Amino acid sequence: MQLTGIHHLTAITADAPANNRFYTERLGLRRVKKTVNQDDTSAYHLFFADGAGSPGTDLTFFDWPVARERRGTHSISRTGLRVDEASLDWWAARLRDEKLTVGEIATLDTRASLDFEDSEGKRFRLTADRLGESHPWHRSPVPAEHQIRGLGPITISVPDLAPTEAVLTQVMNMRRVRDYASLDGQGQVHVFEMGEGGPAAELHVAVQPGLAVARQGAGAVHHVAFRVPDAAAIHDWAQHLNRFRIPSSGEVERYYFRSLYFREPNGILFEIASDTPGFAVDEPFETMGEALSLPPFLEPRRAQIEAGLKPLV
Repeated sequence: MQLTGIHHLTAITADAPANNRFYTERLGLRRVKKTVNQDDTSAYHLFFADGAGSPGTDLTFFDWPVARERRGTHSISRTGLRVDEASLDWWAARLRDEKLTVGEIATLDTRASLDFEDSEGKRFRLTADRLGESHPWHRSPVPAEHQIRGLGPITISVPDLAPTEAVLTQVMNMRRVRDYASLDGQGQVHVFEMGEGGPAAELHVAVQPGLAVARQGAGAVHHVAFRVPDAAAIHDWAQHLNRFRIPSSGEVERYYFRSLYFREPNGILFEIASDTPGFAVDEPFETMGEALSLPPFLEPRRAQIEAGLKPLV
């Protein structure tokens, strides 16, 4: 049983309209699904991805009226986004023009990278990557050659490596491949890879025992999801977790993909999600993400749900 890479990452915003503008107009991503949190229909669930809505490119947000996060350990601390190496200078200039917090282009873990934060303090790292296919969005304000190619690597922060490593390697079948020093000098980072490896299939674990425990809020990451091909694989993974006696959500039908949720030993929420059926299952590919989509079990409540949502523009 093998995970094949990062599927999506879900974060928290306290300002859905500004969030929508930033990720479509500034980062140039395509909004591929406008829906609601299936467990809290008062909140949007917005999905931003590449032009094809490919698995492994989805950056998603729950819209909750909360205060800013308190940074710390026991958390997903930095979100990697992959771009062509020749694009890092272009992105540094664009992000600085937006008056955002932007670092310097540096070599980290043998790859050129650039750290920045969005307007709510969500921490990102642009990482140079020429691997794999790219699916530019033809209506993006970002030129095709500079567009974000997808997610990865993702960095989590834990106070103690051993229990997390045991789950990653013995349960999730990841491989520990190398270590490096963090840019801020706050500990070692250990690289675990899935599938064929590479930036799109890496989880980086920063060991930071000196940090306080994080508290989620706006700008925080809620969970990270890992890829498997289909619903049958989700079923196999549910049985696999049961054999290890790891509590989980059981199989959850999200309609655009099938999911399975559990927490690693430091309380960080992991999801395993299927690549199929995808975001075009309920609307035309050409216009997906433009109108409010609801899974079938929520469709009878459409009028009530729409009345409770704020306009995005």
